Amino acid sequence: MAINLEKGNTINLNKSEPTLKNLRLGLGWDLIANDPPVDIDCSVFICKHDAQQQPKLISDQHFVFYNNLQCPEGAIVHLGDNRTGAGDGDDETIKIDLSKVNPSATELSVFVTMHNDSRGFSHVQTSYIRLYNEASGNLIAEYKLGKEFSNETSVQVGSLVKNGNEWTFHAVGAGYQLGLGDIVAGYQ
Repeated sequence: MAINLEKGNTINLNKSEPTLKNLRLGLGWDLIANDPPVDIDCSVFICKHDAQQQPKLISDQHFVFYNNLQCPEGAIVHLGDNRTGAGDGDDETIKIDLSKVNPSATELSVFVTMHNDSRGFSHVQTSYIRLYNEASGNLIAEYKLGKEFSNETSVQVGSLVKNGNEWTFHAVGAGYQLGLGDIVAGYQ
């Protein structure tokens, strides 16, 4: 049974899905009738923690998004950019093979950003991130990006955090009025 996540929630992925090896992130959004299309993007920052315990990119190639579709290890693969949100179901997908993630990685930060659009999430009817067990197809959890992000153009949805051999997902729910380049700069 899927968990509906809210800001501040944490789920131990290995306890909810003991055989979990391959995770799939699905980003979906629906347009408001008669509004122009909105390009929303999903990205993952593959990080290790610095001396101040802040997540920092392992390297520039460990930022997976629409212009860098996979990390060097092939552990995280973005399946391509959807620029309109048209259609049913997930509009963008990122696959994660947890067994291949760089061994120095301690956190995978997941962001959703509006591409070249300053209107904020109030201009989409619904938007969400879903976590699936890729092998079984089971929906593990869903985080709906609700009205609390109506004026924001980017949201750190959450972070996958590695502790030993276990992965947890922390629903961060932090909204910003920043572009993707500004967010990347904060992780370097």
